[in-house]
Amino acid sequence: MNTPAHVIFSAAAFARPDAPRRTVAAILGALAPDVSLYVMVSVSVFILGVPARTVFRDYYYSPEWQLVFAVDNSFILWGVALGIALWRRWTIAAIFCGSALLHLAFDFPLHNHDARMHFWPLTDWKFISPFSYWDGRHHGDLVGRIETGLCLILLLVLFRRFQDWIARVVIGLAAVAQLAPVVIWGVLF
Repeated sequence: MNTPAHVIFSAAAFARPDAPRRTVAAILGALAPDVSLYVMVSVSVFILGVPARTVFRDYYYSPEWQLVFAVDNSFILWGVALGIALWRRWTIAAIFCGSALLHLAFDFPLHNHDARMHFWPLTDWKFISPFSYWDGRHHGDLVGRIETGLCLILLLVLFRRFQDWIARVVIGLAAVAQLAPVVIWGVLF
């Protein structure tokens, strides 16, 4: 799924108007598995001047980058972290880890050739799904429409749940972040 969708799904699952720390943990946990990708791509493209095509065709699939993705996309590591948080009764940490695991649960069936090693360090096996959240050759168009539809429903749920105007502005920004690529790609192609 697209990163904004992960945030929307996790916010719907974990965020509460009367618990701002819980809400922040849900949002940050949803972002956590994708942070390395954004950092590595940003450094490569904007600091080192590597063409984006090279980053996404070569660097992304390199053993070094795949190992980084294996660490932050591991059901095993996030599961251990969640177990520790629950054992220690660290509610906010448990929500953070639960949100990251929710991210992985949605990513697992929606990556084809760009799959991650979700069970690292036990194995480097990758589930090559017949579905992709983005690649039209693997039903990405259909998956994208379903993702967007579910996000719109969850955004309405969040809009009703959160009455504060600041929260509603953030929900609106999440909607823009989710819908902007759909509109841009629809206009361009």
